[in-house]
Amino acid sequence: MKRFLIVLFACLAFMTASWAGELVDLNSATQAQLESVKGIGPAKARAIIDYRSKMGPFRSVDDLKNVTGFGAKTVAKMRSELTVGSSRSSAAKPDTRKNR
Repeated sequence: MKRFLIVLFACLAFMTASWAGELVDLNSATQAQLESVKGIGPAKARAIIDYRSKMGPFRSVDDLKNVTGFGAKTVAKMRSELTVGSSRSSAAKPDTRKNR
């Protein structure tokens, strides 16, 4: 019974975090975190993880279009639930370094 309550509490805590509007970071999310996004199942979550392992971090949410199984319409539907890094924007950050 104790184990059941712990699992129930963990599920509720996870659901509360999702309802709170937390964004899923494409660059650091686990398979389970990616699967919490509507429209991302196990196969798509694995494709995201494989892509970032091979290609490096996503620079913007739009980079998701380069992953097998994701098109422009799919990315547009998921955009409000995803981020890259600590930014809440899906646009790539401009390079502000000065040339020396």
